[in-house]
Amino acid sequence: MRQFDLAPLYRNTVGFDRLFSMLDQLVSVEGAPSYPPYNIERTGENAYRISIAVAGFTDQDLTIEVKENTLSVRGERKAQDERKSDVLYQGIAARTFERRFQLADGVQVNGAKLENGLLHLDLVREIPEAKKPKLIPIATNGAPRTIEATSETKQAA
Repeated sequence: MRQFDLAPLYRNTVGFDRLFSMLDQLVSVEGAPSYPPYNIERTGENAYRISIAVAGFTDQDLTIEVKENTLSVRGERKAQDERKSDVLYQGIAARTFERRFQLADGVQVNGAKLENGLLHLDLVREIPEAKKPKLIPIATNGAPRTIEATSETKQAA
């Protein structure tokens, strides 16, 4: 059951559509997909890895797409030849799925690797030069002065 209606916020604001869409997704938890399971881990200061359990899928069955800060992973198994044996119990899910991840600004997908039934997506956050902190030198009224030691100060030391 949905408790919050965010429609009035859409009418009264300009430029915050993405923010309200994300809030809308958080509110509607009851429809959140749980298949396939995944992990998100931090592998470095600006590096991340998403690991998705895709047992039974091959690289031809998977599609990875990045569009407008949204990473979509789709899996659809192609029809396989008739099996020689009857399956008595099928515990490994092979249903079609689509998983979406909202990426922050500046996050890029570096690559994807399929191994041991896990799809690993490597992400990196690239901060543009304009947004990186920079040091500003402080100028003084006069030129920088160098203080030299005199013979009197050398003897005192």
